[in-house]
Amino acid sequence: MADSKRSELVGAVETRGIEPVPDTERHGHAGQMFWTWFAANISLLGLPLGATLVAFRGLNIWQALLVAVIGSFGSFALVGALSIAGKRGGAPALTLSRAVFGRRGNTGPTLVTWISRVGWETVNTTTAAYALLSLLAIVFGTRQNTVLTLVCLLVFIVCTLLISGLGHATIMWINKWATYVFGLLNLLVMAFLVATVDWTKVMHAPAAPLSAVIAGVGVIAAGTGIGWANAGADYARYLPRDIPGGRLVLASAWGAGIPLVLLISLGSLLSAGDASLAQASDPVAAIDAMLPSWMSIPYLIAAFGGLLLSNHLSVYSAGLTLVTLGVRTKRTVAVAIDIVITFAGGIYFMLIAKDFYGPFMTFLTILAVPITAWVGVFAIDMTRRRFYDPGALMDPRRSGRYWYNGGFAWSACVSWFAAIVVGLLLTEAKTSDTDVWFSGPFSHSWLGANGLGWAVTFVVAAGAYRLLLPLDRAVRAEAGAPADDTPPADPAGPGDPAEETMPA
Repeated sequence: MADSKRSELVGAVETRGIEPVPDTERHGHAGQMFWTWFAANISLLGLPLGATLVAFRGLNIWQALLVAVIGSFGSFALVGALSIAGKRGGAPALTLSRAVFGRRGNTGPTLVTWISRVGWETVNTTTAAYALLSLLAIVFGTRQNTVLTLVCLLVFIVCTLLISGLGHATIMWINKWATYVFGLLNLLVMAFLVATVDWTKVMHAPAAPLSAVIAGVGVIAAGTGIGWANAGADYARYLPRDIPGGRLVLASAWGAGIPLVLLISLGSLLSAGDASLAQASDPVAAIDAMLPSWMSIPYLIAAFGGLLLSNHLSVYSAGLTLVTLGVRTKRTVAVAIDIVITFAGGIYFMLIAKDFYGPFMTFLTILAVPITAWVGVFAIDMTRRRFYDPGALMDPRRSGRYWYNGGFAWSACVSWFAAIVVGLLLTEAKTSDTDVWFSGPFSHSWLGANGLGWAVTFVVAAGAYRLLLPLDRAVRAEAGAPADDTPPADPAGPGDPAEETMPA
């Protein structure tokens, strides 16, 4: 216990893995969630998201502002609501998910989540490396080459590893103080970007129909909070149980909503007179081109820092997810594995398959469907569950509380799979109009064409689980079982990774 308490000091390596945090080691306040999600969303890459509202949806600035408020605050209110499970159970989101899907049934959502996180981390790493290459070119007049590219990738990777490897306490501290630094840089850059706005076109832009506004809310929600919904509990698990859940919801919504509304609104203003930002394949370079040359240095530093603040959160969660998946290793090693894969992906993107960036982003977009389906099932389960058995969460035996039927809670698994099928029917994945990877039969319906497939996926998952739950006898029996606060005995010894291995 002493070691785990010391690991919660800033600068010390967190030794706790996915095992639930006991009440005696809970600490902190709801405001930590404010800084967590503020830090995750101060990247200037939020500007292109707002640009799409005007360039592709035809919204005027007032509609874009309304969409930004509803989509950003609303989606991160959901993140905050789901993080309440972390406060209740003291464990990461996908570990708590074992209680919902069963030990084996939880493998699907956990694997999809891990792949998605590693994928987006690779995109962040690649983008940050390009920003650093541009910065070196300005300061030292260097030209991009293989060695310099590898160095830039390594710099970002090492920075990410230092923060996410140290763990929870350091992340919480970094989120707060780095946000001040990079937040001020972002405000400086945004002030100069405002000077480029064509205010005449902004003020005379016609209003779009209500359907475009609804679709815009879906675009913003899917591009912001929905992607983080299954990570909120990872950062709330150290918080005391007696913190009101409403405070977590408000802290998460305001923490993410403030920077996102500013960035999305500015992106909409910039796109009113010039659609190039919304269409740019390299948004970092597109934004840089709008600024005076002397502003390039603070801008690129701000872009690099914003990507780092988002990436270390993702890598930390990915490490916890990998351990939940059943990999026999410590959290710190899981983070290192994640980083190595990300580094390899960055090398592939930047030095080998330079035309693979678009297809890979398309693949990651498809993964949003099963993740949203998980959110729907997990959210409904939270409405009935107030307690997670800490011993059972770590129990891999067939006799364990969360083993259910052969390791599966069929009501949750069937609902998850059904929602994925429906979501894919409404999904079209493409890199361009001539390069369509996948097109569901209803992807060109009003819901599909307006990017609301994720919303339908959520509703189907939640509705199906609500209907099937009363029919699942194993889950009903678990709800009435007594609690066991002690993890099962393991001959390998306490804390041994074998404890996390799922039996065949």
